[in-house]
Amino acid sequence: MQAVVTYLEMTERPTSPTPVRPALPIALMRAEAMPVSFYRYLYNTVGEDWLWYERRLVDDETLARDIHHPEVEVYVLYVKGAPAGYGELDRRAGETIELEYFGLLPDFIGMKLGGYFLRWLVDQAWAEGAERVTVNTCDLDHPSALQLYQKTGFSVYQRETVEFDDPRAQGWFPDWRDLRP
Repeated sequence: MQAVVTYLEMTERPTSPTPVRPALPIALMRAEAMPVSFYRYLYNTVGEDWLWYERRLVDDETLARDIHHPEVEVYVLYVKGAPAGYGELDRRAGETIELEYFGLLPDFIGMKLGGYFLRWLVDQAWAEGAERVTVNTCDLDHPSALQLYQKTGFSVYQRETVEFDDPRAQGWFPDWRDLRP
């Protein structure tokens, strides 16, 4: 398979207005020392339609070391008490903070939560003195992902085409019946 990966950056805090908070009962919480099983549930459910597979390949001990690192923050968005999405900020590179993962569970896409949650995460990144915030997406991601990142204030700084084995054919998505190219 091939995918075009787009790398984006933000080099100053956004000055545009924060999107309006959705008119739903929502909560945003940092998940400290979250169980690996809950993280896998979020990662797998958010990323299944977009073929997120990298963290499916790592064992629980390696994943726990990453998500429990003191410079990694995992935030969960809840709607009416149910998990609706998550975002992960990686501060291990010093003043450059990477938005490592970000997305909504399928049941919550289209509810106007993404823009609000993304901006909230960006504000969290800048709150601790970031000089640069980065994120990447690819053409297998949600069709609006790149546009949402740019609308939030990210700018493209690099694109590359990557090749990889289809993770569905490798058995990492056992419920997939459709092997779309």
